[in-house]
Amino acid sequence: MPSIRQFCLFLLVFLSAAPLAQQVNAATAPADPCSLLSPAVVSSTLGDSFGAPQKSVAPRPFPNTVQGTDCRYATSNGRHELLFRVYFDHSTAEATDLHAKLKMYFGAGSTPAVVGDEAYFDGNHSLHARKGNVRFFLSDGNDEKKLTALGNIVAGQL
Repeated sequence: MPSIRQFCLFLLVFLSAAPLAQQVNAATAPADPCSLLSPAVVSSTLGDSFGAPQKSVAPRPFPNTVQGTDCRYATSNGRHELLFRVYFDHSTAEATDLHAKLKMYFGAGSTPAVVGDEAYFDGNHSLHARKGNVRFFLSDGNDEKKLTALGNIVAGQL
């Protein structure tokens, strides 16, 4: 029969390893986060011809959080643009917490979406989604069905 000392040692080891296990399962950012959505996929899903994305740094939503990547896809005539913003947080817990905080700002009047682990459409019909430690945002105007399809493509790669 295990002693109290053995049980405490087991509990200490288990509790020390739990955060490491969560970080091991965390998705890491690819060299080019915009590669999660190719121009061909964007074009076929949105029904227009989009060029390669213009990549830039996305702002931190709060101090001491990670910077993200903005990927702006546009048609050659400039009439149609898609913004794909993605953040790779350090852990699922951090991403979940940030997603909830941001929903307090952008989620008023929101409608739920079926993408990743949790998602919603804001009042501007833009998709805010989270899968694991990754949060992302898609905005192109107002076609929630097409944004849901793009969101599921991104989530399927994470």
